[in-house]
Amino acid sequence: MAELVWQHLPLIFAGLMGLSILVYVILDGFDLGVGILFAGATPTEKDRMIGSIGPFWDANETWLVLAIGILLVAFPVAHGQILTALYLPVAVMLIALIMRGVAFEFRAKAGTAQKPMWNLIFFAGSALTALSQGFMLGAYVLGLRSDLWATLFSLAVGFALLATYAAIGGAWLIYKAEGELQKKAVRWTAGASIAMAAGMAMVSIATPLASPRIFDKWFSVPEIIALAPLPIAAGLLFVFLFWQLAHLPDRNDRFSLVPFVVISAILTLGFFGLAYSFYPYIVPDRMTIDAAASARESLAIILAGVCIVLPVIVGYSVFAYRVFGGKATDLRYD
Repeated sequence: MAELVWQHLPLIFAGLMGLSILVYVILDGFDLGVGILFAGATPTEKDRMIGSIGPFWDANETWLVLAIGILLVAFPVAHGQILTALYLPVAVMLIALIMRGVAFEFRAKAGTAQKPMWNLIFFAGSALTALSQGFMLGAYVLGLRSDLWATLFSLAVGFALLATYAAIGGAWLIYKAEGELQKKAVRWTAGASIAMAAGMAMVSIATPLASPRIFDKWFSVPEIIALAPLPIAAGLLFVFLFWQLAHLPDRNDRFSLVPFVVISAILTLGFFGLAYSFYPYIVPDRMTIDAAASARESLAIILAGVCIVLPVIVGYSVFAYRVFGGKATDLRYD
């Protein structure tokens, strides 16, 4: 067993990094989405929306730190290549995350006159974070190209990810909110999910077209037969999502969590599709996971640390979601 783990250490760390990114997209995706939806909310609704994410947003961002940390220590060469190619969107994302964090804290303490400004900064930070992350995804899909068409495609993916975050943020509000805000959240989720579906279709089409290797992985026989359930399942989940939204909110609020679960399942399917497309490369068509990995002796030490840190992150996240379950109340500091 130990020998098997030793042999597959680079793959284990690639899996851990991918898992961290997926969990981040789902969890921090919904609180980024709540910030994006500030654009259509009243001042009272904004307070309730902040209350719905207040206990969770710090813990949710931990998964991004974990993913980037694994990339840095386990795949340092790939870290250098990827972040060099994506320097500008990474800088924009970091600035936006700072804006968002500062606005989150200051709006709760600001006077009536200053609160709209912090609300605007919170919205802008959330939107810029989503756009920059989508831009990075688009660039990665096209092999980190920087020509005009690649840039336009990356911008389109940026807006698609913004809509995706808005959809999962709206789904979270369906679960956490009541009354008129819950009804608004249903409408927001339905509208954003259309753009989300279009964005996923765009990425699904562009990924095999960007690389003959990926095209062969998807459209050769028997691979195309084995992989057909992925897009079919995603399509059926979208159909079910829209059907469910048409019947919400329901009288007893029994199914308010269903849209969030369905969107999370769709994102998981999309993630596995991308992972299959790019494997065994960590830098698309340039560097494999094995070639980019640190020495196995280093990876073994890092894995010991991960085995301590990861259960702690999972544990306090589960604890927070259990303690602060139920409908949201206004976020207060008194």
